[in-house]
Amino acid sequence: MKTGTMNDQSTTAHSKLKELFVEQLQDIYWAEKKLVKTLPKMAEAATSDKLKQAFNNHLEQTKNHVSRLEQVFISIGETAKTRKCPAMSGIAEEGEDIIDGTDEGSAQRDAGLIIAAQKAEHYEIATYGGLAQLAETMGFTEAKSLLGQTLQEEEQTDKLLSQIAESGINYKASQEKV
Repeated sequence: MKTGTMNDQSTTAHSKLKELFVEQLQDIYWAEKKLVKTLPKMAEAATSDKLKQAFNNHLEQTKNHVSRLEQVFISIGETAKTRKCPAMSGIAEEGEDIIDGTDEGSAQRDAGLIIAAQKAEHYEIATYGGLAQLAETMGFTEAKSLLGQTLQEEEQTDKLLSQIAESGINYKASQEKV
């Protein structure tokens, strides 16, 4: 047994750590479901074809994240339930404000949508990284693997959004007159 790692799941079954883990799974499960509803709106509002495609591709990926989270719940013997995520709720609302507060067809809107999307990605990266570590600590091998897979995909999406912003959107937005 590794130091600092507990592989006896019977010990963790009713622990405070597992309680926290489940609560955080419910939180990110709600967040991913919210993104499934929000990403189509972001894709529709985007001007850049690259950005539209990135949002549409991430929508499909996010649907897989929802399914993967359901597998995580099953793997630890819990029922998949949501718990409202105030952080993602606020990030989604901020994205809607960006759409409402920018001109349709503008690079400014795309730049704002990228920022909103990266806020969501960074929240997810932090959450999945923490959950994967907790799963490892509690010896939930399958959960750790599933969470780690999603973490890698979220990190890739964040990098893609940066590349899209740097490919000309930010520059175009800087040239738009007020």
